[in-house]
Amino acid sequence: MAIFKHLRVSDGVAAQGDGKLPAGDPDPPPAADGAHGPPVTNEPGSTKAWTWRGDFGASLVVVLIAVPLSLGIAVASDAPLVAGLISAVVGGIVGGLIGGSAVQVSGPAAGLTVIVAGLVQTYGWAATCAIVAAAGVLQLVLGLSRVARAALAVSPAVIHGMLAGVGVVIALSQLHIVLGGTPQSSALDNLVELPGQLASNHTLTVATGLLTLAVLIAWPRLPQRVRVVPAPLAAIAAGTGVAAVLGWDVARVDLPSDPLAALAAPQWPDASWTSVAGAVIAVALVASVESLLCAVAMDRLHDGPRVNLDRELTGQGAANLTAGLLGGLPIAGVVVRSTANAKAGARSRRATVMHGVWVLVLALVAAPAIELIPLGALAALLVAIGVQMVNLSHLRGVHRHGELPVYLLTMAGVVALGLFEGVLIGLGCALLLTIRRLASIAVRVTPQHGGPVRVAVDGSLTFLSVPALLRALTAVPEKAVVDLSLNIDFMDHAGVTAIDDWRTGYERSGGTVRIDEVREHWYAPGRSGLPRPVRRTPPVRNRAAWHPLAATLSGRRQLEEGTEEYQSHVAPLVRPLFSELAHGQRPTHLFITCADSRLVPNMITSSGPGDLFTVRNVGNLVPRHGEADPNDSTIAAIEYALAVLPIKTITVCGHSACGAMDALLTPERAGNMPYLSGWLRHGSHSLDRLATRPDGPDRLDRLGRENVLQQLDNLRTHPAVAAREAAGELELCGGYFEIAEGRLHILSPAARVPV
Repeated sequence: MAIFKHLRVSDGVAAQGDGKLPAGDPDPPPAADGAHGPPVTNEPGSTKAWTWRGDFGASLVVVLIAVPLSLGIAVASDAPLVAGLISAVVGGIVGGLIGGSAVQVSGPAAGLTVIVAGLVQTYGWAATCAIVAAAGVLQLVLGLSRVARAALAVSPAVIHGMLAGVGVVIALSQLHIVLGGTPQSSALDNLVELPGQLASNHTLTVATGLLTLAVLIAWPRLPQRVRVVPAPLAAIAAGTGVAAVLGWDVARVDLPSDPLAALAAPQWPDASWTSVAGAVIAVALVASVESLLCAVAMDRLHDGPRVNLDRELTGQGAANLTAGLLGGLPIAGVVVRSTANAKAGARSRRATVMHGVWVLVLALVAAPAIELIPLGALAALLVAIGVQMVNLSHLRGVHRHGELPVYLLTMAGVVALGLFEGVLIGLGCALLLTIRRLASIAVRVTPQHGGPVRVAVDGSLTFLSVPALLRALTAVPEKAVVDLSLNIDFMDHAGVTAIDDWRTGYERSGGTVRIDEVREHWYAPGRSGLPRPVRRTPPVRNRAAWHPLAATLSGRRQLEEGTEEYQSHVAPLVRPLFSELAHGQRPTHLFITCADSRLVPNMITSSGPGDLFTVRNVGNLVPRHGEADPNDSTIAAIEYALAVLPIKTITVCGHSACGAMDALLTPERAGNMPYLSGWLRHGSHSLDRLATRPDGPDRLDRLGRENVLQQLDNLRTHPAVAAREAAGELELCGGYFEIAEGRLHILSPAARVPV
């Protein structure tokens, strides 16, 4: 089935093509009052007129996709063809008027075909309509109860696996029709019979189906101006046109002469209430989950109002109730139609409603044209839809998250056993996988030569993982100093008790245990019974303050311990970012600050790797133009930043209690440091600025602020800086960090005070 990898038709919750949702057309900027787009007026060219034009054009595009897909899904569901058109009309008009998504288009969906086909075979078509109506009532109750978000709690691996299994079932059954044969009762039987169909059938129906598939495969490769016509419409038109021109005698669509008279009256199934209730719940839940997932995905395609999931579920319930009463297929949100709607310029539910009106008009006035469509062409379209529902991007996604077994078992269960059995198998597998993750924990015991034993615990520490933890702790040498690092995202009472008991026993035997909770506090509050803080505060720490033996460790040993902690706890989180930055840096901010160890630029500016091009020196000084040594590193960094990097802002940041400023005020402090004395000459102009100000007890901090402003003036003496600032291409900014307060101030050049 590799030949189908370029198909771009789908009717499940998977997006088109490679499974990635395309970007929608840009909207006007949001209005000041929070409305979507500029203020609405009735003047020509206003947003109101623009939105109407977008909605009208989008509705015409969607109807061209909806008609052939609706007919094909009716064929796959073993339902009357007119039922597909009824659901397309009802999904557009009723679902569009009541639903909560701005761009989602509802109609008969491929994900429900297996359920519907089974219901038709078991109860008959009239009873199936009653089940659809009852499922709509259940959806209405759920929507009015505001429980829509609960449907999103189902594992996506189960949902995608279910849809992939349904896709395989559809593709196998409809492939028999393309080959001129008859589908068997199960997917496995269809698979067994397929080689015989391939070898023996070479009829005109086969030619029609293969032509339709060829157009679907080739359409994405054609020029953009040709691909304005939707691929399903082009493929069906090609198969229909060739069959009509050449006069091929093939089975075609057969609509009733009076579509309105063909509306089926629902009839309650003559079966046990338990089996009927199960069918109603199955239709309601699958349609609801599929619709809500589609609605959430559609929010990525536009920047208008976000979806109201409870209202959307209510709209789906009203649509299914109406469809069931009129004799239609069950309705759900459909990605391929919704995506086409958003990309074609739809901005409100009007587009969905108008598309339903156009389907109704075509069903009433264009029935003769629709009846020219060969059933083999519709079957070929469904084969393509089924293959596309096995979405490779979803497969890669669940594999990345370790849920591939859930996906594959769900898909295999749906194909081999049936929809309900497959979903139950998938849910059971997902539950077992969750339990396994709760029971798994990583414990690393690292003895250090001449130092403490490091024990790192990562994961969730629950009663399920306590045995593995205690087994690992048996490897800790006796009577040693142990640094126990807990990088735990959850710890229950059993975990707290296990660590506390081990710690007590170990210390009684002559050892020492020091516990550090890296991420969140779980152990200490659990042991003391105090309320647990939500997250560790502060998020950074000073090693000398928290490490009891920091003063006795060598600098190299402290570096090794810090590196170890980074590799264990931080590196896994930031590795994706650094992989992106490995190709080069493009910071827009040059940050010139002091070398003082208490000032951490990325922390006080909430920036990360790749954001700041940082220059640090004693006193955050910038030599004036012509006064710097030829090998001055500060000027070299400024020169590189302006010539190579896309720098838009230069900030000079000083801080309180600065030793360099103290040395400027008291030169004798640097008397035995000739290099420092020589460097501090670049701060002489800052002293001159301070001399013009009134004296006071905060002289040191006032000099720090004056020094920042002076260094900005020093920057302006450099021609490259002055030219770019004058052209409006560069902004100079002054900052001052109050260490005691942990607060960064932006300095006002006029008032020389924090603002």
